[in-house]
Amino acid sequence: MDDLTGFQRDLLYVIAGANRPSGQDVKEEIEEYYESEINHGRLYPNLDTLVNKELVEKGELDRRTNYYAISDAGEQAMQDRQEWEDQYVEL
Repeated sequence: MDDLTGFQRDLLYVIAGANRPSGQDVKEEIEEYYESEINHGRLYPNLDTLVNKELVEKGELDRRTNYYAISDAGEQAMQDRQEWEDQYVEL
């Protein structure tokens, strides 16, 4: 995950915390967190990056709507990141 932007990491966490969210579902969650509108030109290229890095899987809900799901590699990357963070921050 060291090669991801903070925004991409946030997308990964949103996807991991949901059950096969659509792009619109991800957009709504991330807009709530960022407290601002996220346009499609920012959202979908970053989702595609996560898919291309095989951290997220993309599938079809219907002919117009895709879903996103965390992959095994994505889960492992998140776990590795958490372990790395834990050595610096104790909450």
